[in-house]
Amino acid sequence: MLKSQRLAVLPIDSRGLESELALVDRHDPGGEYDAFTFGSWSAHVLANGSGADSDTAFRPHGDRLSLTELGRRLPGVMSLVTEHFPLDRLQWVRIFSLDDGILAPHVDFLEFAEPGTRLQVPLRTSEESLHSEGNLVYHLRLGEVWKIHTTHPHSARSASGPARLSLCLDFADAEEPVEIRGDLPATQPVRLIDLPEVTEADIEELIGSGPELTRDTLRTSFRRFAALHFERRAPVTAAFDWFLEAARRTGDEVMVDKARAFRTYCIEKRGYREAFDW
Repeated sequence: MLKSQRLAVLPIDSRGLESELALVDRHDPGGEYDAFTFGSWSAHVLANGSGADSDTAFRPHGDRLSLTELGRRLPGVMSLVTEHFPLDRLQWVRIFSLDDGILAPHVDFLEFAEPGTRLQVPLRTSEESLHSEGNLVYHLRLGEVWKIHTTHPHSARSASGPARLSLCLDFADAEEPVEIRGDLPATQPVRLIDLPEVTEADIEELIGSGPELTRDTLRTSFRRFAALHFERRAPVTAAFDWFLEAARRTGDEVMVDKARAFRTYCIEKRGYREAFDW
């Protein structure tokens, strides 16, 4: 059963936002969260607690929400936020960009004592842009407001082409519902992707037929292990099991330890702004 929830559908005029989304495409956000990223993923900050463009590392805060320079250049996107969502608990406004990329299965908020509430709203997307949770893969349609179950392992993948851009809103308090104004009735069911069950042959092909793992290729190789979950029905965390088995077959204990450590970092325990050393 999907733990993430579709809460609403917003009336988004994608054509009216084209010029602003093009600004996001050209914006350089820096390299925060690169450890989770395989391909092109980035987080563009529109509003935070300081108003500084350089303040990109997510953290809970009690400051007043302030627009960054990028946020001031995106009045259409920010009007979606102010028209449809309450601002009193809102702490971060960002746009996530994913282009020909995949995110390692991960759990958010491991660094913090209390998780908040994270909503995502696709502003530009395609059928090839997918999210996943548990053993389910699903698609977020344009304008759908989703409450992402961030404390359960999840992932995302997008094919090449125009980058998928998703508005991300982080609110304080994981228990208090977020009241959404001006939404539309949902006319379509949640878009779950029907995938065939993974087989032992699929797993053996993944582990045995890819390029030989080396210490130099260990990081880049993880992408193909994460990708199988989007092609065959299997738990999202199985990527770590397959990756560990591939490392074991090399006989290199350094790589085995690194594979175990990456799982811990992504879904079990990490510190604030802790980088992963491949």
